[in-house]
Amino acid sequence: MDRTIYIIIISIIVFNYLLEQFLEYLNKTYWSNKLPPDLEGIYSAEKYKKSQDYYKANKKLSFISGTLSFVLILLMLHFKGFAIVDNYIRQFTVNPILLALLFFGIFGLVSNILSTPFSIYDTFVIEEKYGFNKVTPKLFVLDKLKSLLLGAVIGGVLLSVVVLIYEFTGNWFWFITWMVITAFTIFMTMFYSTLIVPIFNKQTPLEEGELRDAIEAFSKKVGFKLSDIYVIDGSKRSKKANAYFSGLGSKKRIVLYDTLIKENTVEELVAVLAHEIGHYKLKHTRTGIIIGIIQTGLMLFILSLFIQKGSAISLALAKALGSDIPSFHLGILAFGLLYTPLSLILGLALNIVSRKNEYQADKFAGENYNSEALQTALKKLSVNNLSNLNPHPVYVFFYYSHPTLLQRLNALKKIKNN
Repeated sequence: MDRTIYIIIISIIVFNYLLEQFLEYLNKTYWSNKLPPDLEGIYSAEKYKKSQDYYKANKKLSFISGTLSFVLILLMLHFKGFAIVDNYIRQFTVNPILLALLFFGIFGLVSNILSTPFSIYDTFVIEEKYGFNKVTPKLFVLDKLKSLLLGAVIGGVLLSVVVLIYEFTGNWFWFITWMVITAFTIFMTMFYSTLIVPIFNKQTPLEEGELRDAIEAFSKKVGFKLSDIYVIDGSKRSKKANAYFSGLGSKKRIVLYDTLIKENTVEELVAVLAHEIGHYKLKHTRTGIIIGIIQTGLMLFILSLFIQKGSAISLALAKALGSDIPSFHLGILAFGLLYTPLSLILGLALNIVSRKNEYQADKFAGENYNSEALQTALKKLSVNNLSNLNPHPVYVFFYYSHPTLLQRLNALKKIKNN
């Protein structure tokens, strides 16, 4: 059985890589330095060529890093690298929690080290060349250190709790773990902006004035209770603009990037926020959380069938990775690789739902505020961020959680403002 599992794992990795390259090839067939007729009036010919060059530079870097990861994981599987690391750390401890922490900690650290040169090139070469980067070397290092520390603390605590549950709860492992992860997910949804964001960025309340008055007036009009409107200093890292909505209940807040405020009129900013409020009013936020929780429960239930203590399949998973000793961390790793096809299917379904939700949120903003203002804002966001506005439809189907700009504009043109 272990040989069969090994072959399946290799096949999944190869298929996933080839599928990704095929989709990238399809997208390349839509590349052109000549401005497509559909984009006239959105991009200038010069700006469009710049967006294509920017996209190509990013995809070239992504291809190199993705291929390196692909080759390395195949080598690790072929030469039993995961088992070698597992056997090495067993010289120091047999405690299942420490084993899991050391195992994933080592690979997490190595992965971070290998990805850092690509991150440096992306930030200080590509983003710098195309006029986006505002990150200093000092800030880059601090962000890296903070991310590593945060990941180690939060990831380490969660992993320890999950392993502890696995060791002492038997058949109830999946359900209790599901409850713990659900509680953590809801907690982070509510408090992410107040606990995590300040570690990296400064958030300040939006000052009194025309913009705040306009946002509050619209919120009152649509029955959206809002007290927290913040501005985040996104300009310390990039010239790209964004806005997001976070939290639940009394903890919900709207966050605007300072770069977004700089580039848009009050009417355009309120239109963008009307879209975000639309997600909340249409219960997309709540539904998304529920779907995520259900998906996590399904994954944990299937996982529990694979890693039951003393089971033949648990031993087979370990042997597929080159070890004769079944363990929680090796089982998790092997299962994660085997779960990829189902994860892909679920991801496609979620993208379909997400794109539908985006249309609905656009419609909410257009009907309750101003369709033309939202169209203008979306155009500015896309052009200023050098977005690829001419992707292949199949690529969109697999990867896009949002409709393309042209699809959104065409839908918005049919909406009449109230």
